[in-house]
Amino acid sequence: MRRLAFPRVGDEPQGTASSLTRYAWLSIAAAVVTIGLKTGAYLLTGSVGLLSDAAESLVNLVAAVVALVALHVAAKPADAGHHFGHGKAEYLSAGIEGLMIFVAAGFILFSAVQRLLHPVVLESLGLGLAISAVASVVNGAVGVLLLRKGTAHRSVTLTADGKHLLTDVWTSAGVIVGVLLVALTGWQPLDPIVAAVVGVNILWTGFRLVSASMQSLLDAALPAEELDRISTVLDRMRTTEVDFAELRTRASGQHRFITLTVLVPGDWTVERAHTLTERVASAIRAALPGSDVQAHLQPRRG
Repeated sequence: MRRLAFPRVGDEPQGTASSLTRYAWLSIAAAVVTIGLKTGAYLLTGSVGLLSDAAESLVNLVAAVVALVALHVAAKPADAGHHFGHGKAEYLSAGIEGLMIFVAAGFILFSAVQRLLHPVVLESLGLGLAISAVASVVNGAVGVLLLRKGTAHRSVTLTADGKHLLTDVWTSAGVIVGVLLVALTGWQPLDPIVAAVVGVNILWTGFRLVSASMQSLLDAALPAEELDRISTVLDRMRTTEVDFAELRTRASGQHRFITLTVLVPGDWTVERAHTLTERVASAIRAALPGSDVQAHLQPRRG
């Protein structure tokens, strides 16, 4: 028996964590701009709904800073203390972002209850809503970009940040509609009710982010679609003499780690078996770029 490890050669993901930090800086810039706009809209109107929107943007800023740090850490190469690299820093970032969302949701719900108990007449709604709409456009544009780049480069951090920003856009739309209805109907309790709905929605978003992050930190298997690609490769290379077993997978940031057992006849030479396992590893890496493949040779019985 012999364990053969195949180092990645020229098959790194298209975008490394360090090259993706510019998108984290873009997210930080967008958060600063939207905080200023939404805070101004709140000060003009006195709407607790718009205040809740501004609070979520503050969370966006903290999350973007955490994402920037995580991408810097994830970019570090494997070393003596971290044989599989530092890619899991991205999962910590997504988890922290989810926890920050919980904090924002708690603040929003508290503010909504206070406003229900102590109603305030809203002012300058037209200008305030226009400012909030501009902030939503900024968030939407940056969110779509982050989501596309995160998906293209398999960055958990950018994907989480993009989803958060797009969630912010939808909640902002709900707040704008709610405040507009207050202006049309004059029913003041509608403002804190809308804020409370936003808070509950944000809680759900935070729960999903933390749940996904925990699954990844616990070494969850690769997605079904990627496992199907591996199975297709193995099925293509399986023969009457060669078989495969004990396939295990996990991900760490942008990198995939795949281990399997290659079953060959016991009378094969080491060179022949080695050549086969190299072909298997190369085929898997071609199907899933950025993969680290390890194969364990074992004599086939029966």
